[in-house]
Amino acid sequence: MQDSVLTTVFLPASLFVIMLGMGLSLVPDDFRRIFVSPRAITVGLVNQLILLPLVGYVVALVFNLSPMMTVGIILLSLCPGGATSNLITHASKGDTALSVSLTAITSVITVFTIPILLSIALNRWLGKGTEIELPVLETIGKIMVITVVPVLIGMIIRGKALDFALRMEKAVRIGSVVIFVLILAGVIISKRQLIADNFMELSGATLTLNLVTMFMGYAMAMLFHLKIRQAISISIESGIQNGTLAIVIATSILGDETFALPAGIYSLIMFITGGIMIFLSQQLIRSFGDKELAENEI
Repeated sequence: MQDSVLTTVFLPASLFVIMLGMGLSLVPDDFRRIFVSPRAITVGLVNQLILLPLVGYVVALVFNLSPMMTVGIILLSLCPGGATSNLITHASKGDTALSVSLTAITSVITVFTIPILLSIALNRWLGKGTEIELPVLETIGKIMVITVVPVLIGMIIRGKALDFALRMEKAVRIGSVVIFVLILAGVIISKRQLIADNFMELSGATLTLNLVTMFMGYAMAMLFHLKIRQAISISIESGIQNGTLAIVIATSILGDETFALPAGIYSLIMFITGGIMIFLSQQLIRSFGDKELAENEI
């Protein structure tokens, strides 16, 4: 499948803008929470970086997917919550600061974990003789350029021009989501037949990955007696994967849009389940009262 300008230029550019917008909302003190109250952060990171890939692996096996679709599912599970999860958390009245902190931390860590684990998946399911090879160091560099670098730029802008950052933060965040939705729609339209051919195979697996990880995140948070707003955040961060990053890696680094099919179909399902999560979370907040809603600590 040949690369297109849409997936090799505009999609990475949209991810850059999304991550830049995230950087505009971050300050160094956001990372202070790791040391002040590490329990919520730790539970979230374990869910995103350890349990999520394991669930992705099991889902791929249970649904007996083809090798390329299996790699696509695993790639998706290696890309935990991004800007979309932050937006859904905010709309759900969850702990937005925790959500942003988790996204920021995993954005750094997954720069190193994605190339290594994805390379293992490629060798395991497509064999060492496959034409698709993943140079780990080069991949780390590319992921840093489209994730960590724009976040740092956004944080620097906020530090140098706070008023400007505050004015632009919401507009950039909304605009980045709109851009992504438009580009995702373009990819879907251009590959509609390929998606239609694989929808039945992938819809069950992607929906299962979404629901199981979302429930797992909430259950783990409750198991460790976290606040309801923290549980909502961890549930969303665990269950709403960064489909944008997965699509970018599949199209720009792996060079084959077939690997992006699970992430593309997942992104469609994610907006539906995310909307349901917003409704259910607001009901939970009402049930637990407004006490926690006023608290800002993690």
